[in-house]
Amino acid sequence: MSRAGRTGLTLAAIMAAGAGGYWLGHRNLALPATPWLQAVAWFEGTATAPASANPAPTGPVIYYRDPDGLPAYAATPKKTADGRDFLPVLAGEDLSFEDKPPAAAATVAATPANGEPKRILYYRNPMGLPDTSPAPKKDSMGMDYIPVYAGEDDDGSTVKVATGKLQRTGVRSEVATEQVIVRPVRVPGTVQLDERRITVVATRSDAFIDNVADVTTGDRVKRGEPLMRLYSAEIATASAQYLTDLNGSGRASAGARQRLENLAVPPDVIATIDRTRQVLTSITWSAPRDGVILERNVVEGMKASPGDVLFRLADVSTVWIVADVPEYELGAVKIGAVATIRVRSLPGQSFSGRVALIYPQVAKETRSTSVRIEIPNPDGVLLPDMYADVEIGSGSNAPVVAVPDSAVIDTGTRQVVILDKGEGRFEPREVKIGLQGGGFTEIRNGVAAGDRVVVSANFLIDAESNLKAALSGMTSAETTP
Repeated sequence: MSRAGRTGLTLAAIMAAGAGGYWLGHRNLALPATPWLQAVAWFEGTATAPASANPAPTGPVIYYRDPDGLPAYAATPKKTADGRDFLPVLAGEDLSFEDKPPAAAATVAATPANGEPKRILYYRNPMGLPDTSPAPKKDSMGMDYIPVYAGEDDDGSTVKVATGKLQRTGVRSEVATEQVIVRPVRVPGTVQLDERRITVVATRSDAFIDNVADVTTGDRVKRGEPLMRLYSAEIATASAQYLTDLNGSGRASAGARQRLENLAVPPDVIATIDRTRQVLTSITWSAPRDGVILERNVVEGMKASPGDVLFRLADVSTVWIVADVPEYELGAVKIGAVATIRVRSLPGQSFSGRVALIYPQVAKETRSTSVRIEIPNPDGVLLPDMYADVEIGSGSNAPVVAVPDSAVIDTGTRQVVILDKGEGRFEPREVKIGLQGGGFTEIRNGVAAGDRVVVSANFLIDAESNLKAALSGMTSAETTP
């Protein structure tokens, strides 16, 4: 090819490259740095040294990664399945998930408001290991030790966390408040009859049953309703003496009337003798109170001896709930505490009452104490020996300083709360706790109402604080002559 032809081709290539570069530049597209284009740029006189946004990586090889970008790493040289070498990763190009502000920002952070730079006390291990250095240093992976400035280490337990880390770790804080803490004590119980509302029908002399009313076990009776008719020779003799006194002087002697009362003769029977002036051969025995017949031990024609239980009645308008409270929960239950009762046979219904008595004995077999709760039972739906789920409210009625349960770190030997001092600064505070209930814990010492406490991810801050305190102690020991 002639010299003129070669010159024309060169000019055509230069024009094509220029047009292509103009098109790529207007579309913000990168121009690939091929040797041919570099030559064209040199020909045009526009070649410059390539400006790299990132400096060339330096430092030792810290590990090897898969050449295809797969999540496969090795501490020593390694090959892929098809025989290709893993790529070395230098310390200078290793990725980090830590917040790395620019140098200017770091300088500003290390400079107080008065413009005087802070004094560096020492350098600590970037991985949190218990290792410090008085001079700048790198660890085994080439990572720089982190400087600790004067003023930042005055309190070895205070931790400062960057905003980005707070968001990633999910640290969240709430304000400690004053409120009433109620901790329900949930225990099993049974329905029992009120012992003061049970009555036994019996005679105090030998008697023969003439007739029994049409009532049986489980029936409800009213006070004064007839239960049976009986004949008693002793009662008849006392009635005759009473009537003799009454007919002779117009008024019965106190002794004759007292004898009838001692034999438990119902008052309405004595009133009938006063009115009719006749001795009753048989008397009607009526119910002494309203209630349910629990026992009927009498039949017509039988002989009843003194003290035999003929009927047993109970007033069920008020019943007891006897709950078994474990010994370790007994201190939280007080007389007068409100209790809620639910029975399994009545789903969806609840009954309310108050603790009336704490029995003065602990059962050896169960290590529990019985607690009695009185509740009304006007409809009689609560039956004796029903099983009940009892929830007794415990706690003080006075408001106390309380924080959410998640704010307290309980190691078994100590309880710690992390205070949020703002601007990413946190301080662990040892506290004394009290009652717990409703998702809150009482703080008796260490935190005041209005303090902000960490309720989420607080164990991470506590671990960092313990580590920092340990490093501070090691540094102090090193600097002590």
